[in-house]
Amino acid sequence: MTVDQVFETCRIERRAALIPYLMAGDPDLASTPGLMRAAADGGADIIELGIPYSDPLADGPTIQAAAQRALGAGTTLDGVLAMLASTARGRMRAPVLAFTYYNPIFVRGLDRSATDFARAGFAGAIIPDLPPEEAGAAAAAFAKAGIGLTFLVAPTTPLDRVREIDALSSGFVYVVSRMGVTGASQSPIASIGVLVSRLRPLVTHPLAVGFGISTPEQAAGIATLADGVVVGSGLIDRMAAAGAENKEAAVRDYCASLGAAMHKRL
Repeated sequence: MTVDQVFETCRIERRAALIPYLMAGDPDLASTPGLMRAAADGGADIIELGIPYSDPLADGPTIQAAAQRALGAGTTLDGVLAMLASTARGRMRAPVLAFTYYNPIFVRGLDRSATDFARAGFAGAIIPDLPPEEAGAAAAAFAKAGIGLTFLVAPTTPLDRVREIDALSSGFVYVVSRMGVTGASQSPIASIGVLVSRLRPLVTHPLAVGFGISTPEQAAGIATLADGVVVGSGLIDRMAAAGAENKEAAVRDYCASLGAAMHKRL
């Protein structure tokens, strides 16, 4: 199923798409396929798979720590690509998006990166430190390989720039619910509602809200406003607290609790 098909299915079912974030290689690369399957079994509609990077500027302490654990375990971009290629051949039910910073793909080469991402089975990519105004070469390379890029809008993004971001984006537009870095917190539902209402007339793609969402109650609230809910730090916190033998169960149960809450969308 493609990302577009996921959002269309969720629209018909009158619910928001659940989009959990996992860090590839945390706690090690061998465990990542099982964690991805656990997320899908728990109800994940789309999976964001982080590629660990040593300078993750958009990430808060939880995801930074996950990246350091992954790097410490020897995770590399080549390893992530090989792992996903093997997992995708096992028919992963949820489409997988790469969450990667620009430097690794620039150093690798944009055309080569895009081709390698497509061959591995990624359905799309999010590059949080790539401004849309500078994304032409990357967008062209990834489009040629059949992979769309999803861009972010923030509460302070000017309205004319929102239209440009929507035009460049594929699948959905990622709405940053608050300024700052990623991390579980108390998401102000009322202000997010104002933000989403401001964006709706300007975009043609679904809107998925992330940053600061960690509880089923928060997810349910966002699901009444947006087309997708992205959860990262809350999931990684629960994984980190679970024992080695319980991480898959923790992922599956947490995703199930979020998904069940979001099914109550009116």
